[in-house]
Amino acid sequence: MRTPQHQRPLWTAWLFSVLSVTLASSLTSPATAADVASVASVVAPDAVFTVQAEGQRAIVRVLTRADSCPSISWSGKPSEVMSLRVAAATLPARQEAIQADSKPAVFDVRTCEATWPQGVHSASVAGTTLAAPLANIKRIVIIADTGCRMKASENAFQDCNDAAKWPFAKVAQSAAAKHPDLVIHIGDIHYRESPCPAGNAGCANVAWGYGYDAWQADFFKPAAPLLAAAPWVLVRGNHESCARAGQGWFRFMDAQPWSEARSCNQPALDKDADYSQPYAVNLSPHAQLLVFDSSKTSGKPFNSKDLSYGKYQADMQVVQKLALQKPHSFFMSHHPLLAVAPSKNTSKLKDGGNLGLTSVFETLHPERLLPDGIDASMHGHLHFFEAISFKTAHPASIIMGNAGSANEGTLATTFTPGEKLHGDALVEDYAATAAYGFATLDRVGGGESGDWLLTEFDTDGKAVFLCQIKNSKSQCTKAGL
Repeated sequence: MRTPQHQRPLWTAWLFSVLSVTLASSLTSPATAADVASVASVVAPDAVFTVQAEGQRAIVRVLTRADSCPSISWSGKPSEVMSLRVAAATLPARQEAIQADSKPAVFDVRTCEATWPQGVHSASVAGTTLAAPLANIKRIVIIADTGCRMKASENAFQDCNDAAKWPFAKVAQSAAAKHPDLVIHIGDIHYRESPCPAGNAGCANVAWGYGYDAWQADFFKPAAPLLAAAPWVLVRGNHESCARAGQGWFRFMDAQPWSEARSCNQPALDKDADYSQPYAVNLSPHAQLLVFDSSKTSGKPFNSKDLSYGKYQADMQVVQKLALQKPHSFFMSHHPLLAVAPSKNTSKLKDGGNLGLTSVFETLHPERLLPDGIDASMHGHLHFFEAISFKTAHPASIIMGNAGSANEGTLATTFTPGEKLHGDALVEDYAATAAYGFATLDRVGGGESGDWLLTEFDTDGKAVFLCQIKNSKSQCTKAGL
């Protein structure tokens, strides 16, 4: 199993040695002061990571405060200067922002990028070494809903300063220790939308808003070990919609080329920027991920004349075609189709699926909501771990929104066999926990049969549930039994 390492100390050691040599030469060289100023102006990148795009296309991204993009070294190929994706900017507050106390978004870093060439095994940028994306994935780490919730409209303020109450940094560290080949984030990355109320020590003095300082605090800093561990597949959540953190999403996370028209900078263009065409990510010759942008869906069914209805219907038709490419697919959207919602009644399952998506999907696939060939759907949005299997034709549904953002209550701990969720979806197997954690997905055998083992871990990396995924079903047992 490959174990790429984050090597920032090599960068600082290099900088120190250059400064030392330059300062030492000051005894004989009159140009030393200018040299020192030039070297001192070199700025180490804030973040270096790989975004996995469609197929096997992958992009190295660098966030930097330097005046220009850095060079990237490819193993076995000449170095090149990375391309500018988008320059630093200060953007005015959007008038239709979800939170009334919104402020201008300061993006004081430029985003640089370079596409991985074929046949390259590693890349290095300013002392950070990244391992190349793999064509045959065996282990995946999966997380969702990682940010620290600060939302004035709901008077919801998580204790971002308390590592136990906002444990994403620990989750990232424990997940990196599992040495994944790929990391998947199923949406809702940014949560720091409102300023911390005066007198609240739990979130005092933390960054907030939609600018880079909040993105850095909420994601890039705590996620650093996991960003260095493997390439990332990033699924857009409702927190990354245009009226919220969409500008940062397109600057930092989106897998497609930058476009001003799809940047969330112009509200008049949100009707396009709030939707993205689905794409497939290769896992092996037999399996793939189908990535679906559900950021603009609703908790209520759509009318057939709604913009979202038409957009999502067209997107599902793309998914149908993509699903034909490989015998086994995982469908991934932030919002779950079939899920159990929090409830005070711990002996009965409460339907928690997204009615906006299901109102569209059931017109195309009334029996299972998703096309044939999709073995399981994976989601976030609900801040729990759930694995649900059905007696009916519906593929297994896995919810993994418990990686950091505030817990949302209690779930059913038992159920009556044959209970229904949306429509006629009869539940056959159900496992859930409200505790924080993350999951791994390990391929079983050569992959031809589409068998996988899903393991849910706590924040320390201790297994909680073991779930076999086979033939569109999941079957879970508690770890250690």
